[in-house]
Amino acid sequence: MQKRLGKIEVKLIRGDITEQEVDAIVNAANDHLWMGAGVAGAIKRKGGVEIEQEAMSKGPIPVGEAVVTGAGGLKAKYVIHAAVMGQDLKTSEEYIRNATLNSLKRAEELKVKSVAFPAFGTGVGGFPPDECARIMIDAVRDFSNQAESVRQFWFVLFDKESYDIWSVRL
Repeated sequence: MQKRLGKIEVKLIRGDITEQEVDAIVNAANDHLWMGAGVAGAIKRKGGVEIEQEAMSKGPIPVGEAVVTGAGGLKAKYVIHAAVMGQDLKTSEEYIRNATLNSLKRAEELKVKSVAFPAFGTGVGGFPPDECARIMIDAVRDFSNQAESVRQFWFVLFDKESYDIWSVRL
């Protein structure tokens, strides 16, 4: 499924974010940037431990902020690590919105054309998927008018239930 928001083409994909052929993928990170379970664990397993080592050397960062590392053995060129939660592994609407916007700012700084996001905080963070969809889609919509280099924005959802929830919101 795809839709145009301003200058940005938004795609909704059911699949594995680590397999996407985009310029950058976004990791739903914690503020210390260690990569344990969920999306972060999958990125570390497929891309290599060097991604986590580089990320941790740039942390800790404030929740809602984002930093960039190389992508190791992944198909992407970069991983943008968005701190969606602190050490308590809890998130909020504010954290998700800020992490989305700051990830998009990092993508613009890198001058990438395509970026893939997971659903922030819905796994380890336990945030409701429908609320996450609303927050992240609204943030992309707000950002779309100022986007200069990013042209493709992908939401990559691992399971059918999440995909179905997001497809209604998009």
